[in-house]
Amino acid sequence: MIEPFNDTYFMKKAFAEALIAFEKGEVPVGAVIVSSGKIIARAHNLTETLNDVTAHAEMQAITAAANFLGGKYLNDCVLYVTLEPCSMCAGALGWAQIGKVVFGAFDEKKGFKNRAPKSMHPKTEVIGGVLQTECSELMQEFFKQKRD
Repeated sequence: MIEPFNDTYFMKKAFAEALIAFEKGEVPVGAVIVSSGKIIARAHNLTETLNDVTAHAEMQAITAAANFLGGKYLNDCVLYVTLEPCSMCAGALGWAQIGKVVFGAFDEKKGFKNRAPKSMHPKTEVIGGVLQTECSELMQEFFKQKRD
């Protein structure tokens, strides 16, 4: 039997957040944080809306999850995000001691794996490529529209 609440299920929820960002003219990155099988935070990029270069989906989700839990450590949580975190977000996730990170599209230029591979907490499990095609295509469409 297939577990209904698996990585694909939660990545689809993050993808829905990315679509909201896309519609707002934000770089379409969405994130959700899950604790005990339940979504406790939903977020998407807000860098344009807030005029804040640090307002990445992951940063927004970390803050929301910490507020929900009443503590700064997210070691029993899973972050689902549509794009590989940048080094800034990976550093914040490291400080939050997140238990697991699952991302969709790889980011060869600005992703943490190439820029700062040791920025995550050593106990954090990282899985990439979940719904990779869908997440990549949304990013490509966004930047294609920006160029046209």
